[in-house]
Amino acid sequence: MKPVAIFRHARTEGPGHFATFLDAHRIPWQIIATDASEAMPADPAAFCGLAFMGGPMSVNDPLPWIASALELIRRAVDTDIPVIGHCLGGQLISRALGGVVSRNPVKEIGWGEVSIEPVPAAAHWFGNRSSFLSFHWHGDTFTIPPGATRLASSQWCPNQVYALGPHLGMQCHVEMTEQMVRVWARGGWREIADNPVPSVMSGQEMQVDLEARVAALHEVADGLYARWITGLKP
Repeated sequence: MKPVAIFRHARTEGPGHFATFLDAHRIPWQIIATDASEAMPADPAAFCGLAFMGGPMSVNDPLPWIASALELIRRAVDTDIPVIGHCLGGQLISRALGGVVSRNPVKEIGWGEVSIEPVPAAAHWFGNRSSFLSFHWHGDTFTIPPGATRLASSQWCPNQVYALGPHLGMQCHVEMTEQMVRVWARGGWREIADNPVPSVMSGQEMQVDLEARVAALHEVADGLYARWITGLKP
């Protein structure tokens, strides 16, 4: 089976639980590190699926790899190779498919409730869930791209998850591990301190009941990932 290409844009924002899930299902994967100046592949057919992780940059930044990533996403969608995006990754997919990425009214950092829309497409991805507690860390937001369906929202960001056929874009971080939360809380202290608003949680608060919160998030992620891998192109 061809590997899933996992695009990493920052060393601290790797695949996390997504890689653990793929390993458990014996699905090969390959990291392509734009943060280490690795070239963006030209042909998505070399992979069974594409996964884009998060990053501190904006999709609107003039970075050399963004145009190539957008074109790769469009080629994958055109050939039914499934694409999944986490935070920045969800923004990349949205923009590639005709959506707009702009500043969210507030930064959303820490644990927060995500409400699932009462639509058939949401039930396909989330089952009978009506909400879940997810981890967030973003300042930008995406619009739902043409033809896609909004699946979930939060108090601070109305567009949290969308789907277009086998493709899934997320603003929230369902891939988090306990270690990732701790590292981000420690490394992001300045951004937290500079945004004393209700949508931003302190580093100490986001580590309360961390084991239980991450375990519950993994259950949600496993359901989403299980749906997504059904579309992989071996």
